[in-house]
Amino acid sequence: MKVEEEAIGAVVNRLRRAQGQLAGVIAMIEAGRDCKDVVTQLAAVSRALDRAGFKIVASGMRQCLARSEADAPPMTEAELEKLFLALA
Repeated sequence: MKVEEEAIGAVVNRLRRAQGQLAGVIAMIEAGRDCKDVVTQLAAVSRALDRAGFKIVASGMRQCLARSEADAPPMTEAELEKLFLALA
C-alpha cells in the first residue's frame, strides 16, 4: 500500500502534533503534575497517533477501492476515514 502524496502532509502534521504533545506529557511527569492532567494529555497523544494511522489506512483503502470498483465512483478519502473512525 502506497500513501498518496496529499495524505502524507496531513499524516506528518498529526505526527508532529503528537510529538509535541508527548514532549508535554514528559515535562508534566517530570514536574510532578496532577495524574488527571497527565492522563488527559496522554489520551490526546494516543488519539493523535490513532488518527494518523487511520489516515494512512484510509488512503490505502481508497486506492484499493478505486481499482476494484471501476464502474462505481470511488469513495473520497474523507468518507473512508469517517467510516473507519466509526469503528474505533
